[in-house]
Amino acid sequence: MMEPVHVSIIYYSSTGTVYALAQAIADGAEKAGARVRLRRVAETAPPEAVESRQEWAQHLADTADVPLATADDMEWADAVLLGAPTRFGNPAGQLRAFIDTLGGLWFQGGLADKAYSAFTASNTAHGGQESTLLALGNTFYHWGGIIVPPGYTDPVQFQSGNPYGTSHVAGDGAPGEVALNAARHQARRVVDIAAALKAGRAA
Repeated sequence: MMEPVHVSIIYYSSTGTVYALAQAIADGAEKAGARVRLRRVAETAPPEAVESRQEWAQHLADTADVPLATADDMEWADAVLLGAPTRFGNPAGQLRAFIDTLGGLWFQGGLADKAYSAFTASNTAHGGQESTLLALGNTFYHWGGIIVPPGYTDPVQFQSGNPYGTSHVAGDGAPGEVALNAARHQARRVVDIAAALKAGRAA
């Protein structure tokens, strides 16, 4: 009996939108039989910036019990899903700051040959969603990762419309069933591909 796939879901969320997607991804991965670690990255914004928006400060307090991501969460994983809001067409700096701590593990080859996928949210329609997911892809290339996009491999993808990864327009409110189901599908697909890779290596 093969050991379950290990999935790390590492995200940054300022007001809870990306966190909601991350929770749906965790749910999808667990239902697909994976062992899951849900981890947030550290908030690097100055306290006065966080306190200037009530919903930002509230979300930080509400998720204080979610463990902080470490390099060990990357090393442990067979598959990693990274999520962050888009900032000017790129992933939020908080997630980039975490990525930038992984040089040592990368140098040892510890990030290669894993399955990777990404998810995001922006305040407005389009709003840099695709470019943010593609930018995370650039990082996965450097790691020697195996990128697993959702593509159009499930009917929900024709509703969500984003083959690069789950995304949501935060200005429309909290993620609804389409976005959450797209997140669950993305997770299942990543787990399936990672399981096939793991089984192939074991054989």
